Amino acid sequence: MKHFEDHQMRPRKGDGHRGKGGPGAKTFRRGRAMDFLERLQVKRTTLKQQLVTAEFQEINQVILGELKAIELVINEFIKHFELHEGDGNKEDRQNQSDLKEDNN
Repeated sequence: MKHFEDHQMRPRKGDGHRGKGGPGAKTFRRGRAMDFLERLQVKRTTLKQQLVTAEFQEINQVILGELKAIELVINEFIKHFELHEGDGNKEDRQNQSDLKEDNN
């Protein structure tokens, strides 16, 4: 009987106990996706700053095209990885609304 009692005391696979691996692959991938999204948003912010800088006025149309392209990539990335609007920071949400207004 002692052997049977000892067996019941050990955690079984799937009981919510994780090994040394940490929070899991899904959380890790989501973190990497969020990091990449943040880098895209930094690029968008840089392009917006370049739009209003006097020394870049000659290539304003090129910058505007790049800005629209990066917005498209960001939107597709958010949809593909099922990220939510609240996942970005406040500045990025403001930039998105500003660009939408500019396009109208």
